Amino acid sequence: MTHEALCGASISQLKKFCEQIREEIFQTVAVRGGHLASNLGVVELTVGLHRVFSFPKDKIVFDVGHQCYTHKLLSGREDRFFTLRQRNGISGFPKRTESKYDSYDTGHAGTSISAALGIAKARDLKGENFQVIALIGDGSLNNGLVYEALNSLKILNTNILIVLNDNGMSISPTVGGTHEVLDEMKGAEVPTEDIALFERYGLQYMGIYNGNDLEEVLPALERAKKALKTGSVLLHVTTRKGQGYAFCEQEPDRTHGISPSKPGKEYSTALGEELVALAKKDKRIVAVTAAMTDALGLRPFFERYPERAFDVGICEEHASVLSAALAAEGMRPYYAIYSTFLQRAFDEVIHDICGQNLPVTFCIDRAGVSGSDGETHQGVFDLSYLSMIPNLTVAIPKNIAEFRLMLRESAHMNGPLAIRYPREGTEGEAGTVDIGKFEVLHSTMSDIVIFAAGERCLALARGVIEKAESEGIGVTLVNARFAKPLDTEMLDARGEKYVITIEDNVLLGGIGEAIAQYLCNSGKHVFSFGFKDCFIPHGSVRELMEEFGPNADEVLRCIRDCHARG
Repeated sequence: MTHEALCGASISQLKKFCEQIREEIFQTVAVRGGHLASNLGVVELTVGLHRVFSFPKDKIVFDVGHQCYTHKLLSGREDRFFTLRQRNGISGFPKRTESKYDSYDTGHAGTSISAALGIAKARDLKGENFQVIALIGDGSLNNGLVYEALNSLKILNTNILIVLNDNGMSISPTVGGTHEVLDEMKGAEVPTEDIALFERYGLQYMGIYNGNDLEEVLPALERAKKALKTGSVLLHVTTRKGQGYAFCEQEPDRTHGISPSKPGKEYSTALGEELVALAKKDKRIVAVTAAMTDALGLRPFFERYPERAFDVGICEEHASVLSAALAAEGMRPYYAIYSTFLQRAFDEVIHDICGQNLPVTFCIDRAGVSGSDGETHQGVFDLSYLSMIPNLTVAIPKNIAEFRLMLRESAHMNGPLAIRYPREGTEGEAGTVDIGKFEVLHSTMSDIVIFAAGERCLALARGVIEKAESEGIGVTLVNARFAKPLDTEMLDARGEKYVITIEDNVLLGGIGEAIAQYLCNSGKHVFSFGFKDCFIPHGSVRELMEEFGPNADEVLRCIRDCHARG
């Protein structure tokens, strides 16, 4: 429905249209996967925004972007919506390259107000005339970047509309002091002094309105639009995550993200089991997460040891410093986080944790390509940005069984450790784990050896070796389970002339580059396979590995070439 059609429709027509949108989102996500509950909750609010404002002339920035599906359906992409999150289909997040209606790419929390301010200031400097809206959830409002942006609101002297979508959730239920302030505001019969939290930044506060009720939210949006003539506005609306589908409303955390197929064995399950077992023996063990309790497998720990479990909200930097300080006072923190989100705390990892050589264990989930969430969620940089940091040990388990052993070993380490792993894997078997030591998995008398890091790359290597051996080419396989420290003793001892490395990380700064650098004067030939130097779009894990590497066919060609050289 076009902007003109939305403006001409009656409330009853709009309500019917919202239900059609909700059904389209549900049916598509059921098949393609994606963010379900968050998108179901903002249908009416987004329809209202499209009716009151003139997109794409007016600009909207979706914080994180988990709630942009209705916006996509209303902006000329309804005929392609069935390609959601598929390779070469539309993204599950806002993408400037996809549509002129998407004014800013998002994927991580807390950026929307900063971005909206930048867009508005550019508008002012160019003498243009349009409105800028930041749509941000209460979960993102915990993020420190939000307050850096608000702090500069008066300094920048520009006008934006902040729509606060308050549903009491991020992925897990929202926690912390900001959440309590918002709850007090929602429970008050008359305006409270908590409104000053926003007004002191120079915002005109308007609220609280039901964002799932068109008859209530449409007039509120109209008033907010008029108020923008005199300054920036914060419009506070409440919505229900999962609105319209009972099971989504009842379990919004479990239906936040939907997979089109049933996931296999997850590393996060093992993490929860092992941390509970370790904590039973060691009262120093604590768990830290940034709004990802269930997704990272920590629910059993939180239920068993609530006094030693800390969900700080979407505050990755704070969680890192908190972990450092806990360790400095004798505790043993386990900080569970997605690879892509740990990037946000790079400075704190360097200075607060590794600079002080503190025994913090990073449990880094979704390492390698994560698949359909696209560029902002691919975990292909962690080996590079972690391996360069002094004092930090970087481990890459070959399977879930070895992951369990690494966790048990971590309880005795005296410095920081990062263990990175994909979402799914196999339990498998494992022997012993010695820090900084590789493991030979398959030995031959040939002149070719593969050093593969992590479960996906080892599986790729085994498949390639099977094909090579069917052609009479022998290849030795080594589990390169530590990116740092490297097993230099094994590297020195191996006699193979041709060394192949495989990792699910970008090649620049990865384990292949580290091995090549170490062997540069050895006379050996090193060939490294990993991900290309580019941002990797959305698609299935299999598609992305084949297209952007490491690629089984390329590795096999390399083996054949090495064998032919003799």
